[in-house]
Amino acid sequence: MGRRSTVAGVDAPDPHLAPAGSVVVPGPLASPWLFVHDDVRPHLHPVTTPAGHVLTCDAPADHPWHHALWFTIKYVDGDNFWEQMGGEGALRVVDGPTAADREAGPALASSIEWIRPDLSIALRETLTIAAQDHPDPAWSVVDLAITLVAERDVELDRTPYTTWGGYGGLTFRGRHDLTDTELRLADGTATAKLTGSRSPWVDLTGTMPDPGHHDRVATVGIALLDGRSPGERPVPWYGSTKSAVYGTDGWSNFLNAAFLWEGPLTLAAGEPLDFRYRVIAHDGTVDATALDAELARYRAALERDLGPDPS
Repeated sequence: MGRRSTVAGVDAPDPHLAPAGSVVVPGPLASPWLFVHDDVRPHLHPVTTPAGHVLTCDAPADHPWHHALWFTIKYVDGDNFWEQMGGEGALRVVDGPTAADREAGPALASSIEWIRPDLSIALRETLTIAAQDHPDPAWSVVDLAITLVAERDVELDRTPYTTWGGYGGLTFRGRHDLTDTELRLADGTATAKLTGSRSPWVDLTGTMPDPGHHDRVATVGIALLDGRSPGERPVPWYGSTKSAVYGTDGWSNFLNAAFLWEGPLTLAAGEPLDFRYRVIAHDGTVDATALDAELARYRAALERDLGPDPS
């Protein structure tokens, strides 16, 4: 197979796996994840399980501003950085993605500017994406490190929840043919909808067509683990497996770590706002005990690298 370099120091497969404007996440992933950096909403797509099942949906017709696995905030001082209907703010990668060789393994590092509709800079973001080696062959594990710094004092906000709202931050949108899905929390709750429920992690598991075996389906899912995030913990979650809000009879499979659920947050100029997440795309089901243990290991590693959790 021919190969090409899509980012300094990283060899990626042929262009059909890493088209222009994207790069393969380096490291120990059995099936590739792509970081799409040439977009006004940088995002990860596809997000795949080790067996190669694609979990994510990018720009669906019902919400074309939903981008697979991505991070943005609804409002910065009232400027909209969520929708894409014309006149909203944009996120632009201005440096990177570049390869970062770390003791823990390879990673991608990017600098992103949050540009207001008037073209001034609202926030500067650093994003590091790092695939992790894991002993479970049914898990693909990727860590996301996000830091926001404001140019001046800003207010981060959301649309308050009524029948919808409350969202902002790390978000997953799954495929419509990922069906019979269920959201599970660390306390054992299993549900089809989350409206501010607090948990250190959430798992979404369901079934989808198995391309290798047309007569059966595959059980797959994704777990989002909150290593560190602003505000009161555990973080609130907003999500649904199937909802009329999405204007479709299909499965919505939407999940958001809604750190602004309770209200706006003021970020002082120059003060870093840190988020740390571990994302697990898995074949088969996962046990809550295994996710609890994984989160404990992840948080212990963060404490070694960053010091005690300030929350």
